[in-house]
This record gives sequence, C-alpha cells and structure tokens, in this order.
Amino acid sequence: MPLDAPALGRSLNETLTLHSTLCRREVPAFQRAVQAEEPVVVACTQEQRLFSEVAGQTDGVRAQAVRFVNIREAGGWSRDARQATPKIAALLAAAHLPEPEPVPTASYASGGQLLVIGNLDAAERAAALLEGPLHPTLFATGPGSAGGVQARRWPVLGGRLLSIEGWLGAFDVRWEAGNPIDLDLCTRCNACVAVCPENAIGLDYQVDLALCKSHRACVQACRAAGAINFDRSVELGAERFDLILDLRPADATPTFLQHALPQGYLRWDGEDPAVPLRLRELLGEFEKPRFFQYQASICAHARNETVGCSACVDICSAEAITSLKGRGEVRVEPHLCVGCGACTTVCPTGAMSYAYPRPQELGHQWRTMLQTYLAAGGKDPALLLHNRQRGLALVEELGRAAQLRLAHGIPHQVIPVALWHMASTGVELWLSAIAWGARQIVVLATEDDAPQYMQAIQDQMAVAQAVLHGLGFNGTHFVLIRPKNALDLDADLRRLGEIRQHGPAQSARFAAQAAKRATLEMALEHLMVNSPVAESARSPAIALPAAGSPLGTVSINTDACTLCLACVGACPAGALQDNADERPELRFIEKNCVQCGLCAQTCPEGAIKLEPRLLLSPERKQPKVLNAAQPYVCVRCGKPFGTLQAIEAMLSRLSGHAMFQGAAAERLKMCADCRVIDIYSGTNELGIEDVPDGKNLRGLR
Repeated sequence: MPLDAPALGRSLNETLTLHSTLCRREVPAFQRAVQAEEPVVVACTQEQRLFSEVAGQTDGVRAQAVRFVNIREAGGWSRDARQATPKIAALLAAAHLPEPEPVPTASYASGGQLLVIGNLDAAERAAALLEGPLHPTLFATGPGSAGGVQARRWPVLGGRLLSIEGWLGAFDVRWEAGNPIDLDLCTRCNACVAVCPENAIGLDYQVDLALCKSHRACVQACRAAGAINFDRSVELGAERFDLILDLRPADATPTFLQHALPQGYLRWDGEDPAVPLRLRELLGEFEKPRFFQYQASICAHARNETVGCSACVDICSAEAITSLKGRGEVRVEPHLCVGCGACTTVCPTGAMSYAYPRPQELGHQWRTMLQTYLAAGGKDPALLLHNRQRGLALVEELGRAAQLRLAHGIPHQVIPVALWHMASTGVELWLSAIAWGARQIVVLATEDDAPQYMQAIQDQMAVAQAVLHGLGFNGTHFVLIRPKNALDLDADLRRLGEIRQHGPAQSARFAAQAAKRATLEMALEHLMVNSPVAESARSPAIALPAAGSPLGTVSINTDACTLCLACVGACPAGALQDNADERPELRFIEKNCVQCGLCAQTCPEGAIKLEPRLLLSPERKQPKVLNAAQPYVCVRCGKPFGTLQAIEAMLSRLSGHAMFQGAAAERLKMCADCRVIDIYSGTNELGIEDVPDGKNLRGLR
C-alpha cells in the first residue's frame, strides 16, 4: 500500500509511525503501545486475532481499548490507492471514536434440547451428527427407507404439526397425534409392515388410513411392543425445545415463512454439513442488544381504534412487531428482532429509533469521517453503506481482486461504512450526510436482504432526491445497488463515479440528534440556506412522492368539515391543533406533519386529504387556520359550546326522531350544564322544586 504517514498524521493531528511488518518482526512496537494509557488503533483486520492474543499476553497492559480498522481492502488495495490518503484518514478518524454506549439486552438460554423435523431416515442421520453436545428428539413427517437406522436411539414423535412459535431456548411446539402407531413405542421390527395385506404401513411406521381395510393383523403382530392401537383418540401434544433443525423443503413448510428466521431455528437441505453443525455453537447463555427504542406517545400507528401508520409492522422481516390496536401502540419482541433497523427507517415520527448505535452516535461517526476527508484535501466524497457480514465480505473481496489487478477496487472518493444492517438508516441521516459534505449515498444490498427492504429504501431515496432536486442540487445523490459478486460491485461503483453530484458549498456543523425529526429539520434548514437557487427563483413548495414521505400538508374540505376536532385528538405530532381561546378553529403547523394519515382515517366526514410536499417558506413553521366557523351559543345562558354548522347538522338529522321533539329538541340547543338544569328544573316526578339556577341540584348523580 502506498501510505503517506506524514499526511495521515496531519489529518489526525498526530505524529504517526508507519509499521510495515507489525504482525511479525515489529510486534514489540505493538506491545509498547498497549502498555500506554491511550487507546490503540491497529489499521489491519487480517491479524486481529494475533494482536488480541498478544495484548492478552503482554504484561502491564494499560490501553483503554484496542480497535481495528481495515484500510487495506477499503483503500490501499485499489488502483486509486495513491489518491486514497483522505479516505484512509477518514477511516482512521472513525476508528478513534469511542464505542457506542451499552444498551439493554435480550437474553437466551439453551440447554441443547433439539427437535429434528423431517423424513425419519434423514432426521436420524442429522441426529447422529449432533448427538453428544445436543439432545435430539425426532419428529417424523415422511416415509423412511429400507436403509434407515433400525436401532431406536432417540425419542420419536409423529402426527400433524400444528404450530411452532418462539426463539432460541424457547420454541413451543404443538402437534396432533392421531395415528394408530405410537412411534416412541415402535421397535421397528417391521412385523407390521410384513403382515399388512394392503401395504398401508410403510417404513415411516405410520398407518395410511385411506388404504387400511381394518384387518388388524398388524395389531396382532405388534402385541409384544403394544405400539399399535386403532382405538387411540386424537391427542394434542405440546413441548418446549431449545433448538429446531427443519429438514422439510422450505416451499412445503408452513412454519416461519418470514424472511428472517428466529435464532435457533435452521433449515437444512442435507447438502452442506456445516449448516447443522452451527447448532453446536448455540449451547449456553447468550445476550444480544435491544436494537430499538420505542416511544408510544408519538407513535402514529393508531388512535381510538383507528389505524393510520403501520409501516413498521409491514416492513419487519422477522415479524417481531405486532399491533396493539386497543392501546394505539405496537409491540416489538426483542428475542425475534434481528436488528435490521428497517422499522426505524420507515417510522415517520421517530417513535421507533435505532438504539445500537444510537442515531447521534452514528451521525457523529459520519460527520467525523466527512470532515476529516475534506480537511485532508479530498473532494466529492461518497458513503458506501453496507452490512457487517455479506456486504463487508463483498468490499474485502473487491479489494483483493484489485490487488491482483483483476478489478479497479473501491474508488478513492468512496468511503465504506459498515452498519449492522444496510436498512438501518434513512432520509434524515442521508440528507444530513449531504449537508455535512457528502455528494452521494450508496446503499449496498445483497441477495440475503429481504425484498421489502428494497422498496422501502427506494421510497426513502425518492423523497430525499426530490428534496435535493427541488432545491437545485443536480445529480443522483442516492443510489441502491445489489451486486451479486465483487466484480459486479466494481462495475457499479465505476459507473457511479462517472457522474458529478452537486451539494452545498458550505458544510454543515450541526450534530445528529436523538429525535429523528430534529435531525431532519436541521438538515433541511442547512440545505435550504445553501441552495444554489435564489429563494425568489424557487418554487414555493417541492412536491414529494406519496410513498414514504415524512413531510407534507393536509387540505380540508371546509364544506364537509364540522370542526368536531377529532383529527386534533388523533394527531400524534401536534400538527393539527384547536384554538386555545375556545373559538371554533382548526389550526395546522406543517413542520410537524408526518403524513401518517391518522387524521384522514379519523375524520367522520372524510374531509381531510394528505399532500406530500416540502414548503420552503417560513410559514411551514407557523400555525395557520385551516377552517373556522361561527360559534353556536347556548339558548339559555349564551355560552358558546359548539359550531353553528355542527349543531345545525345535528338538529337536522334528529328532527324526525321521536325522542327529540318539543322540549327535548330545545335542550339540544343548550350547553351541557343548562341541559341538566333544564331537565331537573320545576317540580317533577322526582319531587324537586323548580330552581332555575340549579343551586338545589346537590345530591343528584
């Protein structure tokens, strides 16, 4: 790698010493470094295991932390390597940042109780691979063969699987056992198979009741073992297992159809022997971060039994999010959550936010990388967001191909950023990155990623791109790529580098906030102020795509609206408000609107429509009156208690009702207090004297 240590040192405000054989002859230099108190960054991930072992064996280690960063495949192994110093400086600067703050965890405990589901012979072979550290139980779902293991080594269940629910250490399995042959009692002597005249019993040792003619010769043959009983009633079975290995074909398996399977549940086609062996690693106690934080108070899912936004429920590839409609909330099962963060990306209010790392920590990393890159003389940086597993493997594979002159490699202006999952960031951080100096955001998806993520990311990118184009920033700033291999990735990145993107001339200094909307507003404010198009020449508003837009306004059909203000109570973001002075008004603050649709769903008159857009004038932050009406005053005391339109509509609808005639109809024109007074004033069947002012109404309930 052509490394410029002095230039890198100037970028990091440090004096750097370049070690070219640190993993071999220069190991003592690493040992001296970890004996100091400062954090140590090793710019090599290949020998991470070696360095970790050396640190553990070195006396007097005082280093606060040892971190590792890959500058080789990400920058040094590329045909642009001599231009990659700013990028390498950015990667090193990010590696110096502190680790994310710890978060609560979800715990798992597995004792190795394994259920193997499938063809009896295949299940036995799999159990033989895993027996020892694991304790298999078999669930036979298909016929056996003459080559099957005849010795009964493991418990065997049979019947019809009803359901499997749960996760690692807590899979609850329910089945229906109705076959005359009890597989756990069966000794597999094959006597029943031999005597059955209809061949209704196969080597799965289950009776095909459609073929059986009730000769019962099998019962006599099995008299010693007593495994066959045609009078056995259908029994429901239930048991808990720690692990499940499912040998059934995925397209024929009604269990766990979601894209992200629960931890501890594996499917195996019998080909790769490494797949079932992964179960051996799932013994013991485990913890994983709770990747999400949820604020029910600003959730736009539901209000008053009305569902508005269900974006997080729809996108979750693990089916870990369920609706609590009666409470207007959603619930996330942390044991099923795989940490993809897609729910936080599509959440319009920020009620669902990513917790590990937190948005402000991830934003700090991006801003540090971009500031370091630009300060080191780099131009037009692009962030390549990829998963820590398959995405990272593609990046490293491309670096190795470039070193062998088989590919160009990661371009010098492209900074790889490893995320837990590529779907964990969205429009607010992308636009912030553009404000901080990035010219392009490239999201790298792989064939392992759920299809619903692709659509959600494309929707978010369309919104963000519309904002930038509306502000006069030309180019394609947001791109989703899905290469099949490293050479495809190489071609994708080369094509993207051929077009220049435009961004703000002045880089922003704001920090990402914990609140999603706060970060989005600061990014929009910076982009508006630094737009290359004069304010007088811009359109007053930028139209945005309807799908995925967290910005917009609402329009009101004032002829239909009765100012019942149900929409005000439903709005989770405070965008719709009433008048505090008790005047019948519906007010709206566009900056607060998240386009969740709860107001439109709640409106009994169907008078509200959503309009995705970004208003560029200062009015988007100020309340405006959408509808107002003349108040209706009580005919008895003169106090306003509703709108003229609403009360007249009610009187019209109830005019023909037998219960609202005469005095009862007049009471509809009174406020609530006067209505009660009017009902109980005068001597009546309760024996209460006529007291117009209602002072003698005490005791009434």
